[in-house]
Amino acid sequence: MTPAAGLARGSGSGGTSATTSSASTSSSPATTIPPTAPAPTSPAISGGSPTSVAGPSTKPAPITARSSSLRYKGPIYEKTLTGQIVPYTPPPPVGKTNGLTGGSSVDLAGSAKPELLVPGITARYVNGLAAAPMSAPPAVQEIIWAGNQIVGLPYIWGGGHASFISPGYDCSGTVSFALHGGSLLPTPMDSSEFMVWGGHGVGQWVTVFSDPEHAYMTVAGLRLDTSAVDDPRDQQGPRWRPLRPENHGYARRHPVGL
Repeated sequence: MTPAAGLARGSGSGGTSATTSSASTSSSPATTIPPTAPAPTSPAISGGSPTSVAGPSTKPAPITARSSSLRYKGPIYEKTLTGQIVPYTPPPPVGKTNGLTGGSSVDLAGSAKPELLVPGITARYVNGLAAAPMSAPPAVQEIIWAGNQIVGLPYIWGGGHASFISPGYDCSGTVSFALHGGSLLPTPMDSSEFMVWGGHGVGQWVTVFSDPEHAYMTVAGLRLDTSAVDDPRDQQGPRWRPLRPENHGYARRHPVGL
């Protein structure tokens, strides 16, 4: 699969904007809850127990972490094509039915990825994909869901620069694709260009780290990077990874307002 499955809106660069969707539905009535809109303390979510939705973040998302653990045991939801929020059920292994303990990892190189959501202000790692925080701004959620669309594709030098649609991506092509998904970047940029892009310093939700040779980004507490540095999984190409213990030597930029 190429990222074309998750792209729809046109841009001035000739590329198209990343939008992801899930085909999951629920047999029981679901309450539509805009992930970022103010909500009651315990909103009803179809098929699951009430879950609290955190208020707006006043503290910048972390950009470093001492631990490389990405373990998460909390509730996970999915935004359907109709905008409903329903409990997420991982797909079962081939030839098996899903049990109470979950299923298999999402096919990272397969069809369009689900739009995953978790309560609170921190993105979570779910079977190789990132689940967007419900309390994040819509652009942040779209960045995360766009990034999911290229997770598992190979590293290709120059990938994602001639066009946002590519069979593989390099470091800055990956960052460009994700930002384009949030309608924040009309054309792909290289790592040197990211050194002077946007606002200076760490962002509230999103921070881009770049130097003349490499670029990566952190989004709501997860790192999107083609490099496996500080990632015990040691897999190359676009992937969500743990935050690094430090980010020395890189220019820090952020989308204005985020």
